[in-house]
Amino acid sequence: MTLLILGLVLWTAAHFFKRVAPDARARLSDKMGDASKGLFAVLIVASVVLMVIGYRGSEFVPVWYPPSFMGHINNLLMLLAFYIYGASAAKPAKVWIGTKIRHPQLVGFSIWAVAHLLANGDLSSIILFGGLLVWAQISIQMINGREGPWHVPAQAPIKKEITLVVITLVLYSVVSGVHIWLGVNPFGGV
Repeated sequence: MTLLILGLVLWTAAHFFKRVAPDARARLSDKMGDASKGLFAVLIVASVVLMVIGYRGSEFVPVWYPPSFMGHINNLLMLLAFYIYGASAAKPAKVWIGTKIRHPQLVGFSIWAVAHLLANGDLSSIILFGGLLVWAQISIQMINGREGPWHVPAQAPIKKEITLVVITLVLYSVVSGVHIWLGVNPFGGV
C-alpha cells in the first residue's frame, strides 16, 4: 500500500507543481529548457508505475461489497469516460460534448474514477480511484480559478464526432482486452 500512496502523491505533486509554484516552474524551465518537460513526464510515468505496482501488490481489504450490477454500470460509464476524455482532442473546434464541458479530459478522468469506485469496494481501490478523483476535481477548480470565465468553443463538423465515436469504441475494446489479459474481466467472470 505504501507504493500506491507514494505513486498517488508523486502524481499529484508533479501535476500541481506548475499551478501551486508557477515561479519555481518557470525558473526550472528557464534553467533546463525543454528537458524540464521531460523531467515531469518521467515523474508522471514513475508515479503510474508506483501506483500500478502498489495497487497490484496490496493486500485485499474489503470495505464494502458492490452488487454485481455495478460492473455493468462501470462498463457504461467507461464508454462515456472515453468519449468525454477524447473530446479534448478536437481542436480548435470541439465535438458536441466539448462545447458543453469545459475540461473534458478531467471530467472523463473523473468519470473513470467514479466508475471504478462503484465496481470496487476494497481499500486499495478506494485510495487509488478516490485519490485520483479528488486530484481531478481539485485540478478543475484550480484551472477555473486561474483562467476565469469559459468561452464556449465553436462546434466541429460531424465528421469529427463520428471519428471520436469510432476511436472511443476501439479504445474501449483495447482497454477491455488488456483488463482481461491482466486477469480482471470487466464483463464478469475471471
